[in-house]
Amino acid sequence: MNITQLQEAIVTGLEDVKAHNIAVFDTEHLTSMFERVIIASGTSNRQTKALASSVKDAVRQAGFPVLRTEGEENGEWIIVDCGAAVAHIMQPAIRDYYRLEELWGEKPSRPARLPLRGASAKP
Repeated sequence: MNITQLQEAIVTGLEDVKAHNIAVFDTEHLTSMFERVIIASGTSNRQTKALASSVKDAVRQAGFPVLRTEGEENGEWIIVDCGAAVAHIMQPAIRDYYRLEELWGEKPSRPARLPLRGASAKP
């Protein structure tokens, strides 16, 4: 499995439905459970659900599994678990409250087309 390809598939799925404030974090040094955490915002329940669906489609199309999805019932915070990468799709108020960037944001990672979020960048 190539984590960069999985990360790109998730980001593509998010961008296809116009996610806001996409942030990608390298978590390999923090946990052995997954290598990337990707956080994005949607402006409504409808958009967060559409974002999650787009991520699942893009990940499967790239040949990776989607292991589990949580939170689709209410759409305020949806987690798409893709094994080595986990996407958190949140409405802005929920994202501001839980501040996951502070938890995972020590070592940001990014595709070349994404702005950095968090502390220092990988070279």
